[in-house]
Amino acid sequence: MDTPQLIATCWTTSGPARPGDPSEVSPHSAFARIDAVARGGWAGLGLAHEDLDVVRRTTGLRAVADHARAAGLEHVEVELVTDWWCEDGAWRDRWSMLLEAAEVFGSPVVKAGTAFGPAWTDLEPLVEPLRRLGSEAADHGTRVALEPLPFAAVSSLPAGADLVRRVDHPAVGLAVDHWHVVRAGTGLDELARALTPEQVFQVELDDADAAPVGTLFEDTRDRRRYCGEGAQDVPGFLRVLHDLGYRGPWGVEILSEEHRAVDLDTGLRRARETALACFEAAFGA
Repeated sequence: MDTPQLIATCWTTSGPARPGDPSEVSPHSAFARIDAVARGGWAGLGLAHEDLDVVRRTTGLRAVADHARAAGLEHVEVELVTDWWCEDGAWRDRWSMLLEAAEVFGSPVVKAGTAFGPAWTDLEPLVEPLRRLGSEAADHGTRVALEPLPFAAVSSLPAGADLVRRVDHPAVGLAVDHWHVVRAGTGLDELARALTPEQVFQVELDDADAAPVGTLFEDTRDRRRYCGEGAQDVPGFLRVLHDLGYRGPWGVEILSEEHRAVDLDTGLRRARETALACFEAAFGA
């Protein structure tokens, strides 16, 4: 296959900022992150809602879009909308901001999450709200990628794929993160059977130990491994998505104490080199 386009997803460039902290704002400016990603040979980067809110209130989204374009980056991803299944409320402001950012950056997808906690046995209450979200995204020239998490209401890719089928909207699909697939206990054969090509809007790469360390949230936030440095079959995961027909960019999402302890350039170099090594193992040089 051709050299893959790799995107440094939001947490891969966020430095010491962590999901779930009182503030998730990165100490690295969006401009510094763009420059580091461009130096490292990446095709793009991701920015999360708290960082985007800072950008919007200071330099403005257009300045960041222009800087990314001048740096030669093709992709700027935005995330994350939650609470979209609730009646209109505070989440609406975040959603409007994400849609605005997606329009300015030309982002083809906005990532969506669901409530942390036990898996919902009945996903029917999510169907109409997710369809509405897709319609609103389409009105702004973008789409919604639902990310199933093993510690959330939609807890697996098979469950997410079933929900997306029921939603039946062309602007609603899935974000397929390798860590979440592994920790949900979804095997590669099951993953291949569950997904259809048109459902896969985003793919994110990482690795994991053989068993979780601490809670699942602690494991995902603090113990992810660089691709090929854990105990999971990253090349096999790549082959499944490629065989399914996925030809988009590949996100690399590294969250770990180890990654946060190194400087931005060093972490980005290791994240990219290890991901590319897995592509070589999967498809040859």
